[in-house]
Amino acid sequence: MPPVPRWTLAGVLAVLVALVLTALPGETDVRVSGTLATGAAPSPALGEDIAYNVYLPARYDRSQARYPVLYLLHGRGDTMQAWTRVRTTLDDMIRTKRIPPVIAVMPDALWSERGSWYVDSRYTGADLPGRPVETALTRDLVAHVDATYRTAPIRQARLVGGYSMGGAGALRFALAHQDLFGAAAVLSPAVYTPLPPSDSSARDYGAFGAGGTKFSDEVYRELNYPALLPELDPDLPVRLFVAVGDDEYANPAPADARHDLDFESAALYNAARRSPAISAQLRVLDGGHDWTVWTPAFEQAMAELGPGLSTTPPTGLPAPLHGTPGTDWAGGVAAHADGSLTLAYAASGPAGGQPHAGRLDAVVTRPGKWTRQLGTAADERLYGLAALPDGGVLAAGYTKGDLDGRHPGNAADDAFVARLGADGAVRWITQFGAPDAADRLYGLTAAPDGGAYVAGYTKGALDGPNAGDKDAVVARLTAGGEVAWIRQYGGPGEDKATGIAAPTAAAPTAAAPTAAAPTAAAPTAAAPTAAAPTAAAPTAAAPTAAAPTAAATVYVVGSTGSAMPGTAALGGLDGWIAAYPADGTARKWAAAVGGGGDDRLNAVTVTTSGLAVATGASGGDALTVAHTSSGKRRWQHTLATPASDEGAAVVPLPGGEVMVAGHTRGRVGVPAGGADVLTLRLDGRGRQRAAGQLGTARDDAVDPFAEPNLYAAATASGQVAIAGLTYGAPEGGAALGNGDVFLTTSPG
Repeated sequence: MPPVPRWTLAGVLAVLVALVLTALPGETDVRVSGTLATGAAPSPALGEDIAYNVYLPARYDRSQARYPVLYLLHGRGDTMQAWTRVRTTLDDMIRTKRIPPVIAVMPDALWSERGSWYVDSRYTGADLPGRPVETALTRDLVAHVDATYRTAPIRQARLVGGYSMGGAGALRFALAHQDLFGAAAVLSPAVYTPLPPSDSSARDYGAFGAGGTKFSDEVYRELNYPALLPELDPDLPVRLFVAVGDDEYANPAPADARHDLDFESAALYNAARRSPAISAQLRVLDGGHDWTVWTPAFEQAMAELGPGLSTTPPTGLPAPLHGTPGTDWAGGVAAHADGSLTLAYAASGPAGGQPHAGRLDAVVTRPGKWTRQLGTAADERLYGLAALPDGGVLAAGYTKGDLDGRHPGNAADDAFVARLGADGAVRWITQFGAPDAADRLYGLTAAPDGGAYVAGYTKGALDGPNAGDKDAVVARLTAGGEVAWIRQYGGPGEDKATGIAAPTAAAPTAAAPTAAAPTAAAPTAAAPTAAAPTAAAPTAAAPTAAAPTAAATVYVVGSTGSAMPGTAALGGLDGWIAAYPADGTARKWAAAVGGGGDDRLNAVTVTTSGLAVATGASGGDALTVAHTSSGKRRWQHTLATPASDEGAAVVPLPGGEVMVAGHTRGRVGVPAGGADVLTLRLDGRGRQRAAGQLGTARDDAVDPFAEPNLYAAATASGQVAIAGLTYGAPEGGAALGNGDVFLTTSPG
């Protein structure tokens, strides 16, 4: 005989409560579902009402929230009842939070004897008189739904979907009405290019007719998607999900086999994905032209598109943009004590009335005050800008020409650092590197005396022999522009240093350059050449008195293709962080950062609590790590979305916190389109306090090679200034050309 269970009073009460809760609808009932109702929308275009079913999510009547809307179009010959079968799919996906709560509107398209193809028909025959179906549904129905239900009347909150003829309609609505719809779920779409096969019902109902002719080749081509794609506005991006079964009807006519819908769906996807206005997905499922395909395809479409629906519009980038009508690249931002900002970028033309030397020039500008353009007939790029206490700035990058006037005939990339005064006047330019090899700077921070610490790479030998393809370099320049020391650090692979930081300290102001500081117009012997540093430019072995004491620490980060000395390879491309004494003597410590995939660190800062915090990417996720001055890992934070995310800049905030700026192709806040600017605030223990995204409809903060092109600086008011590359248009303004530079601020 089995033992009798022993029940406590608490246990009995718990069971009774559970039974009551599962029997009553409410917040705790996992079986709560949305409701279906019918409605009628007046249509001035049609002169009659549009009947529809509407799905309202659970608890709609208890909420004051606004909801995204799905418009679901049925196939030829079907009715508005067809889509009601997805009610349980919507219930389940909303309950499990795979999609936000949504309203779904399922109109009844009874016109042209249910073969309207959702277009404005021009057929005038008495048997199937043409009706303005497209106008009625996209204008009258949408206006009625927005007036009747708690919707958000923005394109980011609307998705149109359909199957078969409804799939063709959904595709047309999304492409021809980008102002209304931001996404489309196109299932087994009855779209044919260039014309439908001879036995297609698209020819039979007058939808594509003209006058007394039921089908017009010209009208069909005009309304079909190949004619719409070239006219799309990339600033109104469309997310497209195409799905089809692998057992679609196989046309027996060899000449028409190309029109089988699996072929046509693949053709649609391959055409759409080449449009800069569309991000497209294609799925081929097991099944034919029926609900065995459309039910799972709808679920997959909603899983892909649903999370991107938003009742809040995305945060855009402010106007104006900076740059030229040609190709431009972001190069840095600096914040000053008086609240002003200085911006750096590379320009392919004249900027701010300055002459253009050729190809890409380095531009440094204090908007509204002055602009300085530095260049040669070759390329110049900037990769960092640092504010100085006197209101001036340091800028660093590379030149392929003779930028400082002491390198005639130079044809290889040389590193350079420039110092500009608060008035924009050039105080000095120092160009250095191996004579016949590429040298570039990617990181810059100001030294306490007004000089600079810089980091980058060399393919030559600047401090002993090169260990591999490229070696990371770290260098110190004095306030007068002399190279105090250079350190070369690398293994057998390709190694780069991309960020550098040192603890901030009070520095004296410098109202005017000293005699030892050469000007750009007339470089003196104090500006070293790549081949032979002069006596005024001490070598790495002999730092000058201008160098700070060894008690301070300089932190450098980057990437390596193998393993940096003092670290172990983790797999793939590794990130790394290293610490140097400020006087350039032996490296203190180094550590590899990342995992088994590709990793890199792009930037580093020193917090108010003394931690070195670096940011970058690990395996496609944004990675931020903190180390103590002795090299101990203090904390690590990862921000991951299903798409790529990466940190590009990091700035210190009060209380040991940091702000990370980078880019994401996922959803952190409200996606704007393409790659967006990512902002991430972490406390002194690496815990996430806030995250968001902003941007344009196109790529922001990344270059065409998916490399970050973004910079940030903490302002005197407690905000963070962010500058970067954008290919889109700002709010209230226009793009200048093929890649411009934005400047915005984010709360600290």
